[in-house]
Parts: sequence; C-alpha cells; structure tokens
Amino acid sequence: MNITFADRKIKNYANDDRLALKKFGKNRFGIFKKRMTALYVADNLEELRHQPGNWHELVGNRKGQWACDLDQPYRLIFEPQEQPIPINNSGKYIWIEIKAVEIIEITNYHKEG
Repeated sequence: MNITFADRKIKNYANDDRLALKKFGKNRFGIFKKRMTALYVADNLEELRHQPGNWHELVGNRKGQWACDLDQPYRLIFEPQEQPIPINNSGKYIWIEIKAVEIIEITNYHKEG
C-alpha cells in the first residue's frame, strides 16, 4: 500500500526505530512497527480487515478516517487517499479499492468529547 504521513514527526517515528522506541516505549513501539509493516505489505485495506489490530472505520466527527489498535487506549489513525473514498450503492466504503493511506496521528480518540 502507498503510505504518506500528515506530518514530519509521525514520518520520523515510522522511519527511525530508535526515535520511535524512545517516544513510545517498548510495548507501543513493537505494536506500532507491526501495524506499519502490515500497512506496507498490504495491497489494499481489505487485506487488513480481519488481521490482528481491530482495523475499523471511524464514525461521527471522524467519519472518513480509519483506526487500528496499538496499546490501550491508543490507536493509529489514518485516512484513505482515494478521492472520493470509494463507496458502494449502499453507501458503505469499499475497502478493497483503498490502496493508499495517509497516517494522521497516534491518539486516544475516546477521550475526545
């Protein structure tokens, strides 16, 4: 999959293991690396749907974004880069047609009010 980054910090974490380990700690760093590797080797989001990490679409004010679990309560947040995001006749996203994502952030979005 084609991966871009919303900002330089997250790109640096993805490309510099030492920096990411220092920022995230051993546990989150290990999971982060697994999720990034899964994204890099997948051809599309459908390949990740049932993989470890609870890959899922977000709703509400985060509709159009996806997330996967890191260590609780943190998530890796990303957005498809297809414009518009492919949908079927029922309005559901077509995961198999999403082949590029932008990593937005690592956050605990459940604390958002």
